[in-house]
Amino acid sequence: MKLIVGLGNPGEKYAATRHNVGFWVIDRLAERWQIPVRQNRWKGLAGSGLVMGERVVLLKPMTYMNLSGESVRPALDWLKCDIEDLAVVCDDLDLPPGTLRLRKKGSSGGHRGLQSLIDHLGTNEFKRVRIGIGHPAGRMPVVDYVLSPFTREERPSIEEAVERAAEAIHQWVVSDFDQAMNRFNRRGAG
Repeated sequence: MKLIVGLGNPGEKYAATRHNVGFWVIDRLAERWQIPVRQNRWKGLAGSGLVMGERVVLLKPMTYMNLSGESVRPALDWLKCDIEDLAVVCDDLDLPPGTLRLRKKGSSGGHRGLQSLIDHLGTNEFKRVRIGIGHPAGRMPVVDYVLSPFTREERPSIEEAVERAAEAIHQWVVSDFDQAMNRFNRRGAG
């Protein structure tokens, strides 16, 4: 079984913001795999199904970004899912917009959603797929930046990154995370 978590903030107000690209990937996977993500479970919206014989659970925590661990920990416990079978999709300020980076472990890098997961899981050794959103220009506060929508110019590269992230997760589910990293961590990969 695989648990795939997209980080974001609930509600229409945040739906199109930079901080919600994790939710966008879950939505893309739900569409691709025909898995409705509508069940209220573990302080989130969840759905499950089979992909090439592998059971997958898609989860969008509804706790707000900074409390994401309050949703993921109970999901892992209830599903009796190993940490090796967890992948988290989130935004990353330190990567240029549209850049994809897959890792098997790592620090939060200042991302409060990842920090909440690390705190609640007691480890930083879980897979993550990070989508670059870039840094704010000028003196714009980071919190305002991550809660703002992408510009018209950024949108095509972000949509492409969301598609590549969904493809990377699919490859992990049907084969192996190392293969997904080798393929998708290359510049311009896809």
